[in-house]
This record gives sequence, structure tokens and C-alpha cells, in this order.
Amino acid sequence: MKQYSAKNIFNIAIAGHSGSGKTSLAEAMLFLCGGSDRLGKVSDGNTVCDFDAEEIKRKTSVQTCVAPLEWKGKKINLLDSPGLFDFEGGLCEASRAADTVLITVSGKGGVAVGTEKAVKAADKRGLTKVFFVNGLCDESARFYRVFESLKASFGPSVCPVVVPYIVDGKADCYVNLLEYKAYKYVDGKINVVPIPDMGDRLEGLRTAICEAVAETSDEMFEKYFSGEEFTPEEIIVGVSQGVKNGSISPVFCGDALLTYGVEQLLNGLIWLAPSAADKAGELAMDLDGEPVELTANDEAAAAAIVFKTIADPFVGKLSYFKVISGKIGPDTQLVNMRTGSTEKVSKVMTAKGKKLEDAPYIGAGDIGAAAKLSTANTGDTLCSPVRKVMLDGVEYPEPSLSMAVAPKNKGEEDKVAQGIGKLSEEDPTIKFETNNETHQMIISGMGEQHLDVVVSKLKSKFGVDVVLSKPKVAYRETIRKSVKVQGRYKKQTGGHGQFGDVWIEFSPSDCETMEFEEKVVGGAVPKGFFPAVEKGLRDSIAKGPLAGYPVVGLKATLVDGSYHPVDSSEMSFKTAASLAYKDGMPKAGPVLLEPVGTLKAVVPSDNMGDIMGEITKRRGRVMGMNPAEDGMQEIEAEAPQAEMSDFSTFIRQATQGRGYFTFRFERYEEAPQQVAQKVIADAADN
Repeated sequence: MKQYSAKNIFNIAIAGHSGSGKTSLAEAMLFLCGGSDRLGKVSDGNTVCDFDAEEIKRKTSVQTCVAPLEWKGKKINLLDSPGLFDFEGGLCEASRAADTVLITVSGKGGVAVGTEKAVKAADKRGLTKVFFVNGLCDESARFYRVFESLKASFGPSVCPVVVPYIVDGKADCYVNLLEYKAYKYVDGKINVVPIPDMGDRLEGLRTAICEAVAETSDEMFEKYFSGEEFTPEEIIVGVSQGVKNGSISPVFCGDALLTYGVEQLLNGLIWLAPSAADKAGELAMDLDGEPVELTANDEAAAAAIVFKTIADPFVGKLSYFKVISGKIGPDTQLVNMRTGSTEKVSKVMTAKGKKLEDAPYIGAGDIGAAAKLSTANTGDTLCSPVRKVMLDGVEYPEPSLSMAVAPKNKGEEDKVAQGIGKLSEEDPTIKFETNNETHQMIISGMGEQHLDVVVSKLKSKFGVDVVLSKPKVAYRETIRKSVKVQGRYKKQTGGHGQFGDVWIEFSPSDCETMEFEEKVVGGAVPKGFFPAVEKGLRDSIAKGPLAGYPVVGLKATLVDGSYHPVDSSEMSFKTAASLAYKDGMPKAGPVLLEPVGTLKAVVPSDNMGDIMGEITKRRGRVMGMNPAEDGMQEIEAEAPQAEMSDFSTFIRQATQGRGYFTFRFERYEEAPQQVAQKVIADAADN
């Protein structure tokens, strides 16, 4: 593929609800422009963009794929992003590298949650939005109903560009309102046909475009309202200006599986969408924290953002980057601004699905890949040493589902940890930690399907089988009463024996672990043995009397005891202290404490009642409500951690994927009696 300047490069992220035809549309675009030699199908597992083994097996995208194509002297970098909510991180990556978001909408299902999320992602980064209503060869598709729902959902900026002429429930031809031409598909060929009689509907759609164009400049406004007709060129230029400044979101339509309407979409993108040069001027921060505007100029100092990483156990790490300024070629020296280390790029490549092709350089505004950058991670800024700047990274959603992960074969814990570490490099929505209390490895992700893919990749890429289970809860134990008990240890053997005798008072305390004090008088226990008594107690509180959980909020006071001048030792007093602990704790009113966290759930107003009811069922307490963005409501509550393991599944189902939440540990509270009894019984069984 030849080199293109920024003014001829278009970076297009394809987004939308799962099943709306994103990958099929990318496949149709690649096929029509000669970027692939066959029209692959998701159902057949032979598309360019869904090349990962997991995608082929599941017949859905699980990661963002880059696929460039050439159309009429322009280069379009497609970024095909996943539609499933569990892989939302892919949309974050695609929108960071894109200048335009092409949003696919099902001609049958219409506006869905994935549509809303795609629009929100575009708006968050100030990207141009283009809609494509897909699947119109299906008799159950209803373009005009979908179009009205787009306008109702996203406002008057939604503007028709290509609309179908429906005969017997199917699109007979597609009318391009910009060119004012109709295109009909017969035997795989496109024919220009006379504009069909669509009555007032066509004129109304045409009027909507002209009114939008009239708003783009004073000159166009005066011409339109003086009664003059716009030329096709004026309409295209006017709509393009509106699309570029965000005042117009054009709507195209067709059927990706049959490639109907896709050629007009390609034309529309290079006529209307902003080029990489149009979207140049990204602000970076210099070393002093001052803003620096970067231009899409090949001759400027290089600056690029790593927006995606693939970790392959055989090929190594592959970093995808977008060049914001300058150009990056073989042997380029770059600084990783996160680590401060120098990266030497051995070669640069363009990626089309899984195929990599060496390139002489990747210029400003373009997208490329480099292998084996040792320190580069997703979100890192790579820049020239002569101009050190920091770019905005990739903002990911927080993981919402955590599970314990363990190898099926003992001794492979390190392989599990290393494998998940590699996978989290390519997917930062995966989090991993080892819980030092429960001794479980915990993996967190965006949902059940997300973690299922991780399990599958651990086996296929790293050769380790794992099982997931509900994480253990790190309970605590404490006491509610004060007791005074004796711990006496005496053992006679040949030679010196063992003797230690202590009286210890156990009482409740506000400390986080154990507070130790001594009030021995008269030398009943020599001072030299005080540390041994404390050590014996601190070792003992690792396991409480109820279910073996660590004890907190305990004060232990050594008040009396006795010793033997020959047989007493540090070990004997340490043992005596542990005996006092075992005798005294069950008498001190022990109780089980459970971790409680702060829950913040953002949900649609219509779901408030269901969510609050569910929080109450989970023994939670609603503390308040606040208005959130996009007309949503934020519920603040406190809830026990033990009840929250599957809350992510519930909130996704209840809100159709619109809701999300965060949960942060706050403190420990006494567990209700029925909860404590079950935990104690489970501990006894294990």
C-alpha cells in the first residue's frame, strides 16, 4: 500500500450494537475496494477482521481490528470494534485512534444500547458520527421507522443522505439525496435509474438536507431562503462542513452482506468525513505541564499514541499506534513518556487483520504497528527525544466481575499468573491480583463472556487449564466481652523441662489488629519474656475461634503469671500465651465481621425501583440518589461484599446494559446471625 498524506487519510471506527453488522460492513468495504479477494462472512469464520481463534469460534468480535483500504485516491483505516458489552475496551481503543465513528444500526432492531454507547464514545472524544442502517434486504427491516428513532434518540443533527425505495417490503433501489440519483442493484451490478416516485416523503427528506446546508454559512442561508436551488456540489460541500463541525450526523443505508449501498457509503465517507489533517491539532502536554498543539506534519518531531497491544507467545508483543505528528520509520529513536526509557523501532508495518506488511514509514495521521517494543503499553506516548510531550491515553471502564482463578494442575500457578499478565497487556480491562488473606488468585473483567474468553486464551496461547470459582470473602472476627484467663504450659522431659504461666485479660478494642499491654507487678513474669507472650498472641490471632478468620479489635493485657528459674523459656511463654488465647476467646463473646463496601450504581431513571429493591434484597442500605449524566441517576448505597459477586450480571440484565457501578471496600461490620452461622458451618466442613 502506498504512502498517503494526512489530508488523504480517514480513520474510521466501526461501532454499534452486537449483531448490527459491523464486521460484515467492514468486509463489504474491503471487498469492494479490492482490499480482499473474497467477501467473507462472520458465519463462515473467514472475514479479515474477525481473525482471532476466539472470534471465529464465537462468531463475534472480541477485540478491535485494524484494516486499511484504498478508495479513489484516499486511504481509509477501518477500526472494527466489538459490540458485546464485555469487550467495551475495544471501543475505547478504536475511538482513541479514530477521527470518525461509523455507527451500524440494525434495520430490524433499530436503536439499541450499543448504538447509544457508540454515540457516547464519539461524543466523549468529539468525533464525527456517521450512521449506516444495515440489513435492508430483510423483509422485516423498516428503514423509516429506524430513521425516526435515530432522530428521536439523537436529535435534529441526524440527517438522511441515502434512503431506500421500498417495494414489497424490500429496498428496490437506494436514493442518494446528495447527488439526487437512484442506484439499483441487479445481478451484482450497480445501475443508475430514474428517481422513483416517493411522494411527499422524498421531498421532505430533501428539504431536511437543504435546511441543514443552509445553516452552514450566511451565503448558503441567503441563497436557500431566497428560493434558489442548491447545486449537488453545494449540497455535498455544505453537508461535509456540517459533518466536520458536528452539526450534522449523516445517515446511509444498505445491506452489508450483499454489499448494497456500501459503494455510496465509501463515497460519502471521503466526501463528508474529516480527514486526519482536518482533525489535526491535538493538544499534548510538555514537561512543564504546558499545552502543546501538534500538527499532522510529516516533517515535525514525532509523537504517537499506542492505542492497542497484542501479546502473542510466539511473535511477541505487537504495538498498534497512531502517529499524531511527524513520522515513524525503521531505526527511529523514541522516548516512552511513561517510563522515560528509549525505544528503538526496528521496523514499522501496516496491519490488515492478521496480515502485517512492512512499510517505509508511518506518517502523520496514519496508523501502523511495531513489534517488540519492550516497554510500550497501551495508552503510552512515544515521542521524539527533541520534543517530549504527553498525549491523552486510552480511558477504559472499570472491571465489574471478579472470580477466583486456579490451575487444574497443581504447580502451574506461575503459568497462570504469567499468562494473565500477558493477556492484560493486550486488554487492560483485565485486572489480576493475589489475595494474601484468602490465598486466591483473583481475576477481574467486564463480565462472564469476557472471563470465559480469558480462560480459553490461557489454554490456547499459554497451555494452562484453569477453573473459575466464586471468590472467598475475607471475613474477620472480634470479641464483645472481657475475660481473664490463665495459660499454663508445663512439660517435663529428661534434663530441663518447659514451664510458662500467664494470666491474660482479653477485651474489645478499636485497634485494627491487636493491642498488647502488660501490667505485671512484682516480677511474676520477667520482662525478658514479655516479647514471647506478645509473639504467641500475635501468631494466634491469625485464626479466630469461630471460623478461623483473623481477629481484629482485640486488646490483650498480661496481668500476672509465674515462672521457673530453670525450666522457663521464650518458647514456653509463647506456648502459654497461645493456650490462654484458645481458652479465653470462646468465652469473650466472639462475633463474625463481614466486609462492607460503598456501592455507586448509575442506572436509567426507569430502573431505579428495581435496582434499589435488589440492593435491599442483598442486605444493602440505600444512602441517597443523585442526578448523573445523560439523564441517568446515581444510587449510593452500602452493601456486604459477600452479596455483590454477581451484581454485575443483575444490573446489566435489568438495564439492558445501560447501567454500571463501582464497589469499594469501606469497613467491617458484624454479620447477621444467620450469615455468621453459615460461614462458621462452611468453615467447619472445609
